[in-house]
Amino acid sequence: MISGPPPDYVSRPDGTRLAYRLTPGRGPALIFFPGYRSDMQGSKAIALEAWAVRTGHPFLRFDYSGCGESDGAFEDETLQTWLADALCIIEHVLSGPVILIGSSMGGWLAVHAARALGGAAKGLVGIAAAPDFTDWGFTDAEKHILRDRGRLERPSDYSDEPMVTTDALWQSGAGLRVLGSPIALACPVRLIQGQCDRDVPWKTALQLAEDLCSADVQVILVKDGDHRLSRDQDIALLTRIVSDLLECL
Repeated sequence: MISGPPPDYVSRPDGTRLAYRLTPGRGPALIFFPGYRSDMQGSKAIALEAWAVRTGHPFLRFDYSGCGESDGAFEDETLQTWLADALCIIEHVLSGPVILIGSSMGGWLAVHAARALGGAAKGLVGIAAAPDFTDWGFTDAEKHILRDRGRLERPSDYSDEPMVTTDALWQSGAGLRVLGSPIALACPVRLIQGQCDRDVPWKTALQLAEDLCSADVQVILVKDGDHRLSRDQDIALLTRIVSDLLECL
């Protein structure tokens, strides 16, 4: 189900059109980074946008190439192209301070985007952030399949369609790894993580918090929370954390 009016578009240098929706407001713009095989119609993005409208904050949601309403084929894209997509949209439609909010894979890309944006990035919120998932999220057998066949299909908990990963996407993760060394990011960071998450081990949030150079990092563990963190109480927690972060700026 498509929420809101038709999207606006930004074109990449190769002509690929990237879909986005920007609602106006005052203060730092909130930017939502979707997760893997997700798009800007996800429940957390829609709920956050509704909250931003009620409270008068600008909000940007978008689709990576090959996802949602953007041009392209999913299996042709990589993590690096999706990071470039996000930065392309941000640089074309926003100016001034921003707060980046990333879900799962989007949390990983948001870390890189925040570093690229420098002082304009005033805060980062990770929701079950999955940094380096191409490293720890696959078994040795699955990595062999990716190398030998060029693609891997796995059952999905969120769709009847299998979860497809290409070798190009998996390989692209190697150049974007962040865990295990200092992450040069100085803005406040909030990491929300469910301890019943079957996709991202909850201790990943602790590792990310340890590696971040920012002195203002908080990890919020939800003991009965799953990977999606999209229940009413999860959304209420998320909006409260975003609100508190805005008040601190």
